[in-house]
Amino acid sequence: MKFKEISRTAEFRRDFKRLLKRYKTLEDDLRNCIDSNLYLYHKLNLDNSSIFPISDLGFEEITFYKVKKFACKSLKGTGAKSGIRLIYTNFTEEDRIELIEIYYKGDKKNENRDRLKDYYKRYIRN
Repeated sequence: MKFKEISRTAEFRRDFKRLLKRYKTLEDDLRNCIDSNLYLYHKLNLDNSSIFPISDLGFEEITFYKVKKFACKSLKGTGAKSGIRLIYTNFTEEDRIELIEIYYKGDKKNENRDRLKDYYKRYIRN
């Protein structure tokens, strides 16, 4: 495993389960995304223009990231521009990734910022 821990929020698990019904390869696609895109970006400091920090949330203690290039084999012919978006945060010192949201861009335009703010509030309390 390339990260010590990869966890999923309850909301992420719900999103994922719903999308998995439509995109049968999603579990493998997610693993490939983590092993390639997230590993390159966070461990090797290589930016392949697939991951972007989400800004303008009003706090700096934690950074959320959006993966825009997520290759999904179930969406044939789209390659990395499948329209699947992955939202997560990286805890560098703990070598941990927490998956927060996954969605198809055709279903909704942007990440759920209220969910990110709620996550932040829970994070600050702990």
